[in-house]
Amino acid sequence: MADRHNQNPDEIHNEAEDTEIKDVLDGAADSDADITVDEAEGLQKQIDDLARQLAKEKNDYLFLRADFDNYRKRMLKEREELMRNAAEKTLRGLLPVIDDFERGLEATRGAEDAASVRQGMELIYNKLIKYLADNGVTPMESTGADFNPDFHEAIAAIPAPTPEQKGKVIDTTQRGYIINDKVLRHAKVAVGE
Repeated sequence: MADRHNQNPDEIHNEAEDTEIKDVLDGAADSDADITVDEAEGLQKQIDDLARQLAKEKNDYLFLRADFDNYRKRMLKEREELMRNAAEKTLRGLLPVIDDFERGLEATRGAEDAASVRQGMELIYNKLIKYLADNGVTPMESTGADFNPDFHEAIAAIPAPTPEQKGKVIDTTQRGYIINDKVLRHAKVAVGE
């Protein structure tokens, strides 16, 4: 037998398996078992095949796990970029509105005509409402509608002027907004009782 310290670990393992097979065969011969060398070699071949298959499956699992981990990291990074870019796009769209406000403020410094100041503010307001609508944000029309807690926040209950107005929104103190069929901000309303 070769010196074990100079042998490759695989050779030692194979040698140990061969010794175990021989021991099984010797034990079988001693106990009058009906196992032959060919059957033992066939069993060893099956064991080797199963060991190779297990190693392949384990390797495939590790690759799949690494691929999933890479996918997860890539999706998190893309999601962060999407959120950052979405905010950037929204804020960039508001800059022309701010520019209009600055020009309006500058133009009204010495203005004494309230009608022209109001007209300038209405233009800016309409531009902002259009920008919001282009981004899926629409204002709620609440006054006169039935009170709906999914859309309205009741801040006051007042006597209804007519019986038909009970349970309806009498006054809207702060307009609500919807974005893509979802409430962005609830309308603050006074409800008739």
